[in-house]
Amino acid sequence: MRKLALKLLASAALLTGGAGYAQTYDPNFPVCLHTYGPNGYIDCRFRSLEQCKFNAVGRPADCELNPYFTTTAPARRRHDRR
Repeated sequence: MRKLALKLLASAALLTGGAGYAQTYDPNFPVCLHTYGPNGYIDCRFRSLEQCKFNAVGRPADCELNPYFTTTAPARRRHDRR
């Protein structure tokens, strides 16, 4: 009886878990095209808003800044003055 209860508890835990979604924003590009509709998606492969807007013409879409964009600035050299 105990094994059956544990199996039911494990099955309930697996079945009640929500759907997992992968991150749709690519952190390598600063601008994303968000397309709406039944097959809506987010495409982050644009380097400027102008480039994104050119691809959004004629579609139900918006261009937005990527909230996960990471800039890789070169490390500053430290100068010790004595």
